[in-house]
Amino acid sequence: KACRQIGYQGVGTFEFLFENDEFYFIEMNTRLQVEHPVTEMTSGIDIVQQQIRMAMGERLSFSQADISVSGHSLECRINAEDPRSFMPTPGQVTRWQIPGGFGVRVDSHVSHGYRVPPYYDSMVAKVITHGASRDEALAR
Repeated sequence: KACRQIGYQGVGTFEFLFENDEFYFIEMNTRLQVEHPVTEMTSGIDIVQQQIRMAMGERLSFSQADISVSGHSLECRINAEDPRSFMPTPGQVTRWQIPGGFGVRVDSHVSHGYRVPPYYDSMVAKVITHGASRDEALAR
């Protein structure tokens, strides 16, 4: 409804704070959020695929009524930073081992020997987990 009112087409996100049974608008972003895998894990919808389809002029392959949420999901960002100062720490990755298993997803561009540059965001990976409960997602 908000997109129609402002004439917006394309991918975007609306952020709200939910407190005391009330929604409070925070912001609208005209891009895909870094945290979009959490939504993908709980909804089963490939948001990036839908974004590409929309850019090609196609309509969404589902309606709002088709969306259901299943379980809980968490996302942890892995940054190349000094743990004492939290300052970015560029350099070569000498060991790279990613977690895996059911309900675990890792989004990254890094591999063994990759050189983290000093010019960009220090995030090198996102670890996303999904479980039937919050505790199960945390355990993964």
